[in-house]
Amino acid sequence: MRLSARVDYALRAAAELASVGDGGKSGRSRPVTAEQIARAQDIPPKFLESILLQLRRGGIVHAQRGPEGGYWLARPATEISLAEVIRVIDGPLAHIRGHRPEQLGYQGAARALQDVWIALRASEREILDLVTIADVATGVLPGRVTELAADPRAWS
Repeated sequence: MRLSARVDYALRAAAELASVGDGGKSGRSRPVTAEQIARAQDIPPKFLESILLQLRRGGIVHAQRGPEGGYWLARPATEISLAEVIRVIDGPLAHIRGHRPEQLGYQGAARALQDVWIALRASEREILDLVTIADVATGVLPGRVTELAADPRAWS
């Protein structure tokens, strides 16, 4: 699985917003400026601005202009999955050459690849839909994720 820098930065920015105030439990905490997020997460500020705009358009964050302005999560962090953020930034999970796996038409000896790609997408979804921004911000991940990450084979 490859994630773009945009997705990485978007997830880090969302986790940073979740960590402010009440940890994102209510979905509303004090606004945080893009500059503060960029500094805290070492994200290029101009790049972050465009990512925050995408997150706002995708319903992940709200924004307010002005001296008291900034960004905050649109919903409680416990209700925002990693998969949702990824889809807002990069589109659907597991595309093969720009197509959904069920749209591919493999022939002959390669026919089973379609099932492999669908199973891979299902596996990604299982984890990315399970983990929320709140889980990341608090560092308390679901048991299944902790179990998978603890397997030494996962690190190679």
